[in-house]
Amino acid sequence: MLATLSGAGLASAAGLNAYIPLLLAGLLSRYTGLLDLGGGWQWLEHPVTLVLLGLLLVLEVVADKVPAVDSVNDVVQTVVRPTSGGITFGAGSTSFTPDLQSADGTSWGGIVAGVLIALVFHLLKAAARPVLNTVTFGVGGPVVSTLEDITSAFMSVVAIVIPVLVLIVLPATLGLGVWAWRRRRRRKRREAEAPRLPGAAGPPDG
Repeated sequence: MLATLSGAGLASAAGLNAYIPLLLAGLLSRYTGLLDLGGGWQWLEHPVTLVLLGLLLVLEVVADKVPAVDSVNDVVQTVVRPTSGGITFGAGSTSFTPDLQSADGTSWGGIVAGVLIALVFHLLKAAARPVLNTVTFGVGGPVVSTLEDITSAFMSVVAIVIPVLVLIVLPATLGLGVWAWRRRRRRKRREAEAPRLPGAAGPPDG
């Protein structure tokens, strides 16, 4: 149970930011006793891996704060975030139950589950961002991106330290994402239909 919750929490965090849960998992495994990565995942705590993840995190954080660039980044991250979700789910779950690993040190069921969970969160994020940028003229994107980074870090820590809280945090975050996405879509639809309302200015007939 704890293994699944930990993996799901890390994978959902990866759907918001691919590198935060990977970096946290590596750092906590290397420098603390909070996470004990299985043999198939110890490469995450290697110094070279940690430096590379740190550099990629900086690039991700900057790119996700720039309107238009964030949408291009989301296209690229369609592959990266689900991949990160699969890795973090596998690493997080097997740290609690090493027997879930196969002969090569991986948990393929967990990896697939992590990919799917991260993909759902990524798609919600990617779909909502262009609408948000349009509605707020690009001002809201950096604010929401910062909140997403904070949420990703918080969910990662919770998934590792108190995985049972994932039962609360994960549905709440998913529900908030769905609500925000639907609300922005309705607002965009209303703005698109506004010129066709009676009395509204529009192109001349004929």
